[in-house]
Amino acid sequence: MKILAIGSHPDDIEIFMFGLLCAFLERGDQICLAIATDGSMGGIYPGLELAKKRKLEAENGLRYLGRPIFLNFQDGNLHYEPLAPKIIKKIINDNKPDLIVTHAPEDYHPDHRALSEYVSFAAGFSCPILFSDTLMGVKFEPDYYVDITSFFQFKAKAILAHESQNPKKFLEATKILNRFRAAQCNEPNGYYAEAYRFEKKFPFSDIRQMLPPSPKYKPYYQNITGALI
Repeated sequence: MKILAIGSHPDDIEIFMFGLLCAFLERGDQICLAIATDGSMGGIYPGLELAKKRKLEAENGLRYLGRPIFLNFQDGNLHYEPLAPKIIKKIINDNKPDLIVTHAPEDYHPDHRALSEYVSFAAGFSCPILFSDTLMGVKFEPDYYVDITSFFQFKAKAILAHESQNPKKFLEATKILNRFRAAQCNEPNGYYAEAYRFEKKFPFSDIRQMLPPSPKYKPYYQNITGALI
């Protein structure tokens, strides 16, 4: 199976999708990576030099998964890029993925929301789209959970590769969110999960069989005192 992951900024794939992509890679799927904006506004000193640095950071952070395609749209301005829909459609047509992973339309960043819209229109009926969790899970209702416990150390390393972005802050936020998603599946401390949503539309009704395993089913039971165990 061929997976196309499209993130808005040079660290988004690492923060929002990395564990899932590791699971795809482990089972033998082909991974294609694309980054929409140049990241030039994501720092105290915005501009061309920051964009160059962030490109190198992304290549370093994603080297476990592959080499990303950089579309180099202006950071913070994706909604107003007239060529973005056409170029994103070309990326999809050229790669012919079986599944696309990208940002959710309700995410906090305008570039994330714009990319989500572009990808949804460009993909059409060609393949299903899986939307990644939002920052800290705000307004996001998951359909699928993917166990990323065995990949979390690689995800952490990938996030920390983005030295220009105060990566320890994002790593801590990611650790909290992925731990929370695992806890929702009754996984104990030390387990991590990423959450995703899929909007059903013809001809794609159920894509669970396309995805890596979810956390194991662990029901709660009541003992004789009524306590949950």
